[in-house]
Amino acid sequence: MNSEKPSSKPDLYVIARIIKVLKDKRKLNRTALATSTGLAYDKLVNYLGWMSERKFVEIDDNGDVKLTKAGNEAYNELVQWIMKYVGQLRFPRLRPRT
Repeated sequence: MNSEKPSSKPDLYVIARIIKVLKDKRKLNRTALATSTGLAYDKLVNYLGWMSERKFVEIDDNGDVKLTKAGNEAYNELVQWIMKYVGQLRFPRLRPRT
């Protein structure tokens, strides 16, 4: 996904990483979520737009992001698929941004 126009084919590992952080933290503002996932803020916003369109996340008026039931179910299905066809779920180690 580039920062100007969201792609119709997002990186599923990035989607899973965003959902995993939201599952662990329950609710985060976009800046904290970008930091927690290791994504640049503009890329995160693009992913959140894609995820919001599909009802995986809700973003309130304060900019806080919360996982929906559909998002939780999508994560579980994605993890099952990865485990079945890839054999393991490993998120790349994130390097701290400088």
